[in-house]
Amino acid sequence: MSSELLVDVAAGVAVLTLNRPAQQNAVTPTMAAELSAALRRCDLEDAIRAVVITGTAPAFCAGADLSARAGEVSATLDPPPWQVRKPVIAAVNGHAVGIGLALALQCDLRYFANDAVYGLSQVRRGVLADGYAHWTVPRLAGLANAADIMLTGRTFDGDEAKSMGLANASLPAGEVLPTAMAVAHDIATGPAPLPVALTKRLIWQSLGMTTPTMVGQLETELNAHVAKSVDGGEAMAAFKERRAPKWSGSISAEWPAGDAVTERPGLD
Repeated sequence: MSSELLVDVAAGVAVLTLNRPAQQNAVTPTMAAELSAALRRCDLEDAIRAVVITGTAPAFCAGADLSARAGEVSATLDPPPWQVRKPVIAAVNGHAVGIGLALALQCDLRYFANDAVYGLSQVRRGVLADGYAHWTVPRLAGLANAADIMLTGRTFDGDEAKSMGLANASLPAGEVLPTAMAVAHDIATGPAPLPVALTKRLIWQSLGMTTPTMVGQLETELNAHVAKSVDGGEAMAAFKERRAPKWSGSISAEWPAGDAVTERPGLD
């Protein structure tokens, strides 16, 4: 990894830190490529149970590096955070605008600094918001809020982001990363990894499903699959023996295939 992205893996949690503090962690093609590579690693390695994306203080990400041509830098990562089979948490510890905000909105959980500046301001620079923003924002914040912030390109703070549904919590900047890390460690040590991974995939895929019956059928099928897994057996043994379970299952080895929710290409 280059110095533009710091990667630290410990105790089941991978922390990916955007690291261009002098440029407020503005994204370059190199940083985007490194982040994509790190996310692929997080998806494949069973030892990684949760992922935190943050920025070297004081900013999270000020958008695209303006020294690059328009369209040269994108938050359209490969894979995007929602396709990683582990929960991805955005610790948005400072300003996040343009593709910096779009990146955070691709994550499963998002903790924002309450006094930072946020916005999808690309229309004020002669381009469109990217990084799947036209897909994520309406679903997280509703059409009215999406139109408000994306057609005007205006900025807002963490409290407003929380009120719109873009953030899970709005916190003092110094509390953002510790809060995200506490949640990540809880996920890494508490729930079984395969059900968490399948729950994540079903949450995102269900947004495109037309009836609750489709979701219910998949829940039944996936629960039947999980019941036959290594940790499915451990869950039953732990219950009978009245002890805490010791999870040892493998997402990579036990991942099901062949249905709408588990196909790796993800959302169409």
